[in-house]
Amino acid sequence: MPKDPEATELKQMIADYMEQGFLSNIIAMFKSDLSLYEMVGTLLSDERFRVRIGMTALIEELHKTRPDEVRKALPSLLSLLGHESPTVRGDAAYLVGLIGDEEDRVVLKSLLNDPNPQVAEMVRDLLEQED
Repeated sequence: MPKDPEATELKQMIADYMEQGFLSNIIAMFKSDLSLYEMVGTLLSDERFRVRIGMTALIEELHKTRPDEVRKALPSLLSLLGHESPTVRGDAAYLVGLIGDEEDRVVLKSLLNDPNPQVAEMVRDLLEQED
């Protein structure tokens, strides 16, 4: 299945803006186009640290102001819980714990035995917070 060139360009533009620190611009884009939430997983798994940290900040901010809308990112985040990178798994788990409901957080239990001890510990902490 060929990738949509416009979507690919848009993801690249968002990642580049995020790397440059234009978080407020990206927040405005997400507020005006809810379909962008489908890209959160791809952007969170970007190789650039500033893009990943920016995506986390984006979701944290949108969770405060638009908690129902930000849940649209959950499918792309849940798909990252099995990612090969422990950093990506941990970041995705944190955001699922932040924006997900009880049912979504149940999926995090599978990471309690993650091969990476930091991921397992972070998930344990997330799950203890909800008790």
